[in-house]
This record gives sequence, structure tokens and C-alpha cells, in this order.
Amino acid sequence: MNETSQPQQHPDWCYSVVLYEMNVRQLTREGTLRAAEQRLEFLHDMGIDAVWLMPIYPIGVECRKGSLGSYYSIRDYCAVNEEFGTMEDFDSFVAKAHSLGMKVLLDWVANHTSRDAVWTHDRPLDWYERNEDGTARVPWDWTDTAKLNYANHDVWRGQIEAMRFWVERHGVDGFRCDMAMLVPIEFWQEASSVLHAVRPDIFLLAEAEELNLFDRAFDASYTWEIHHMMCDMAKGARRVWDLRNTLYSDRAKYPSSAIRLTFTSNHDENSWSGSEFARFGAALGVMTALTFLWEGSMPLIYTGQEIGYDHSFAFFDRDPIAADYRANYYTEGYRKLIALKHAEAALRAGELGGRTIEIENNAKDCIMTFVRECGESRVVALLNLSPYTIHADFNTGIYAGHYVDAMTGADHLLPSHVERDMQPWSFTILHRPH
Repeated sequence: MNETSQPQQHPDWCYSVVLYEMNVRQLTREGTLRAAEQRLEFLHDMGIDAVWLMPIYPIGVECRKGSLGSYYSIRDYCAVNEEFGTMEDFDSFVAKAHSLGMKVLLDWVANHTSRDAVWTHDRPLDWYERNEDGTARVPWDWTDTAKLNYANHDVWRGQIEAMRFWVERHGVDGFRCDMAMLVPIEFWQEASSVLHAVRPDIFLLAEAEELNLFDRAFDASYTWEIHHMMCDMAKGARRVWDLRNTLYSDRAKYPSSAIRLTFTSNHDENSWSGSEFARFGAALGVMTALTFLWEGSMPLIYTGQEIGYDHSFAFFDRDPIAADYRANYYTEGYRKLIALKHAEAALRAGELGGRTIEIENNAKDCIMTFVRECGESRVVALLNLSPYTIHADFNTGIYAGHYVDAMTGADHLLPSHVERDMQPWSFTILHRPH
């Protein structure tokens, strides 16, 4: 069990949060902030606590990819893409989210701008890294972008002032920071200090998993390694041993306060590697459950997953959800997992949640049997993370007793000795009755 007497490291609101990544371009037929605002009630009813908006800023035209360009080729950090609407539309979206008790995070792209960004015209040349011919450098193969020069501290100040603009004037609750490892950690530390002085409960999520991100900079980081391991397990290329070893390795590497974003999909995976159905197949259900059960986790749901939309979105063009957008089997599954996350202190993220206590079993290369416990809160997870029917055999010891099945609501007696068949990719999640 985690020590709960240590001081909190993060905003009060973030420990039991389930985050939703909103692709405004594809969420609705209109592809606007006003139309997206109408989806907030649906997400709130499902239990979503916070919405991360993919970049809502104007997109560059020079070297644009596709018909509409990449969200991440930003022309102006302090404006709204007319494709999505106006600043008034954005403010209305934030006001609606806040009225429902939901937080709003903006996507922040600090590493680069578009090649025709306003900064390329109205800032000194040394705001950008330059090639020998004087043109702005292209990071990686992102030919529609220009690399900012972080050797120039004026760039730091420009970035931080732009972030403050959204916090002070438009009430955003935090930022998901794109490719955070490409920018000096000292910049993020300074940005965090300034933003927390403006608003103490600001939340910062890094799209990276370097260890130094938690050194006075970020509240949460991605779990790319775990995600790709889960994908490999679904394909039969990795076994539970690898996942278990990663759990204990991460526990040793990261501070106990570290919050880790867990997911089966996001905009990168969906557009470039296929939908979660293509990547996980029959393993999708148990892998989704795992994202809610993982130690220190903040689960992520990506646009379309809330209704089980099996589609890989075009990244640079309009490709809106074509399915009938209403609650269904997938919505209800998420609703139950979210309710469990909210109700059980054991599943809180960071230093306030419960550690993973393994129950030894006879098939540790295929199944995980474990407990998360914090105070009176206890969650027991029995997961078959393999394509095989497993005849499981294990003793539950002090964890035997009466529980409620989180997915069915049925009473469940967990005996002191369990011997039963577990179907491929099956799972049972139990919690103490309230």
C-alpha cells in the first residue's frame, strides 16, 4: 500500500481523472468547436473528467500536408483555426465544459511552428535554427514545420507568454505538451514555475517518458513502452513476464508521485498504425481494462472509442465519424470502468493510489492476478492476457471474501483457493461493496 501521509504533488482534481482526446476535425460532421461543444454532455454522462483538445490554432499553408494540414504545424499560438470557428466559439466550449465540471487541456507544440508562422516574420532570425543557406531547419521529416531555437531564451519567453495567454484570458486548465523530450527540460521547469504562479492547479502532461520530466516540470507522462508491449502481447510476440517486469522497473525508476497516461489509442496510433480493433483484435477488452488498473495510471479515451468506432482517421483531411453517434456496448463498458476509477481510492493515480500487490498463480506467463489497495478501498484484478484458455490455480489468502463484479454488478464470492478455467483475453474486476 502506498504511503498516503506524504504531501500531494499534483492538483486535487487530477488523481482520479479519465482523459478524453478530442479530434475536433473528425468528431462531428461539422468539424467545429460549436458542434464539438454539443458532444460534451454525452462525454460527461459517460464519466469523462477532462478533455484534451488537439491543437486548435491556425495551421500553416507553406508545405501544407493534405487538404487541411497537420494540427501540429502551427501558424499562430494565440489564435483559433477558422476551420474550427472563432475565439468566441472556443470560450463557449470552455465555459460549457466548466459548467459540467470538466477540465480543458490544450495541446501545446513547443518544438516547432509552421514554416510560415507569424514568428517567422515578426521575430528575429535567431528564433529559429537555421540551415547553411539561412532557411529554417526542418525537424525530422516534418517538412511543413520549422525548428525553434531554444538556445535563444527569448523563445522561452515567447512560448511561456503564449501559454499564459490561454490560462489567464481563456481559462484553460492545463496543457498536453507535444514531443516534450525535444525541448530542454530547463524550459519546461521555467514554464511550469510561471504557470503555477498564475494558477496553482495547472496540469501538465508530457508526450514523452524520460525520467527527468518529473523534475519540477510535469505532472504526467506517456506510457509508450507499455502501450507497444500491450500491442505485441495481443499479437503473441510478447508475454506477461515482460509486462510484469516493466511494472517493477517503472516503480524503481519513476517517483511514486508520477502519473502515467495509459491508452489503447490516440491520434498517432489511430492514424498511422490503425484503429485499436486492428491493433488489438480479441485482446481489446482486457487491454482496455488494464489501462484503468495499471499502477499510477490516468486512462485516455480517443475520439470515436467512446462508441467503438472502428476506423483509422485521415490525419490531414476531413474524415468525420460516419457512424450513428449514440451510447452502445462500448460506451457502457467505458462507463463502468470510469465509475470504478472514480469510486475506488486504490485506483487513484500518483502517490495517493494503491500499489500493485501480486497474487501468485500457476501461469505467470499468461495471466496477471493482483490487488490494488488503499485504506478501505480494494480492487482485485484477474486478467488472462493471452490467446489461450488457462486453467488457473492460485490462493487468494487475506484477499478472499465478498466482492462486487465491476462489470456486471453481481455479488461475487472470492474463495481462498481459486481453480478455474479462464477464457482467452478474459478478465474479472472485483471491488469491495460500498
